[in-house]
Amino acid sequence: MPEQANLPFVRSGDHPALDFLNTVLKIDGRLVDLLESDQDVLRWLSETGMPVENQTAKLRSSALIQAARSLRETIRTLVERRKAHKKLDLSTLNAFLAQARSSIQLVAAKDDSLHIERHWENSTPEQILAPIAESAAELFATADFNLVKPCESPDCVLWFYDRTRSHHRRWCSMAVCGNRQKVAAFRKRRA
Repeated sequence: MPEQANLPFVRSGDHPALDFLNTVLKIDGRLVDLLESDQDVLRWLSETGMPVENQTAKLRSSALIQAARSLRETIRTLVERRKAHKKLDLSTLNAFLAQARSSIQLVAAKDDSLHIERHWENSTPEQILAPIAESAAELFATADFNLVKPCESPDCVLWFYDRTRSHHRRWCSMAVCGNRQKVAAFRKRRA
């Protein structure tokens, strides 16, 4: 079980499902869970731009965090199995998707342009997490999994979708893991 900490969320996955997966980090050799409470899950959804209405008053305490951790580990298992070219058991993700209830509305902007907004019901933890589950389903159905990669740093557990032009991205963050690896390689060459 990862240790818990109140740290900012990491946004290096270049896909919402991978950013959700990356709410567990490795810091000083220990796994750290950035999702400590129902409120952390709602904050992650809000900061990611996913629809959030605070409905946790209707939920039993910790129901959302438990469901979020279950969904996150389901996504992790599916990503790892897909990368290893193993058969996927989609039943758990599909169970989340089956509970999603949404509708779309046509909305007029101030300039009279029209756009579609999707609204999700959110009376259960699974419904609150439906946008993440749908994002994960979209990732598995449409992403080129040759471009879904784990960070190459041995001290990192983060994943990302390599959308660079050359598709040679190696690290979750050049500023953090990439820099560490380059400094280590430089020191090794100098020794």
